[in-house]
Amino acid sequence: NLLIAADCTAYAYAKFHDEFLKNRVVLVGCPKLDSTDYAVKLAEIIRQNAVQSITVVRMKVPCCGGLEMAAKRALEASGKRLSCCQCKRSVLQR
Repeated sequence: NLLIAADCTAYAYAKFHDEFLKNRVVLVGCPKLDSTDYAVKLAEIIRQNAVQSITVVRMKVPCCGGLEMAAKRALEASGKRLSCCQCKRSVLQR
């Protein structure tokens, strides 16, 4: 189970660790501050591993939308279909 989280979410939400980390592999990033295309890297991770589910945790701000879109593009590019859920997201208020 893959957790893709905006880097600010763990700081902004006190229960982040309790609610999201258990039994998940965590990837953290910020599309606003990082100059990379996450979709390319994520697609390779999904393609080369037995990912069963993807959860995206982001803030309710426009810049975090890039993280969610990258996850969706990566899932499409990987050619895999996930049995549990396609792409579940949690949006945290700032």
